[in-house]
Amino acid sequence: MPRTKTNEAGPNPVDTYIGSKVKSRRLILGLSQEELAKAIGLTFQQVQKYERGTNRISVSRLVDICKVLKVQVDYFFDGSFALAGKPPGMRNAAAKGFADTKQEALEPDPMMKRDVLELVRAYSKISSPQLKKQLLEMAKAMSNTAADDK
Repeated sequence: MPRTKTNEAGPNPVDTYIGSKVKSRRLILGLSQEELAKAIGLTFQQVQKYERGTNRISVSRLVDICKVLKVQVDYFFDGSFALAGKPPGMRNAAAKGFADTKQEALEPDPMMKRDVLELVRAYSKISSPQLKKQLLEMAKAMSNTAADDK
């Protein structure tokens, strides 16, 4: 199947989505772009291009990245964007090349924010299941209180 041609410049939404997954996993593990690049034999600039979706990640390179990030290849694929034409994690996004009218800009997934990633990283370092459960219950209680205040 041929690639969809677009009149708009910029990276393909799928490349952007895969790059954002690389970035979020790298941040969760606390790796810098330079550390990831060194582990896979590239420059940090190339990792930047991958994360932005500017350059495509080949399958063999993706396998190398998976080893460093300690995930399976399917971590990067949801399957739903293959048929729907829109990557998961992107809200209100029309698939490029499938509309006759101007498309909305891609809106990043709130789960990709730095503070959320830092929270996930800190949570994953807690070894006690009991402490993890207590923290989760506290966060739920705090979010309910914040919702009641509105």
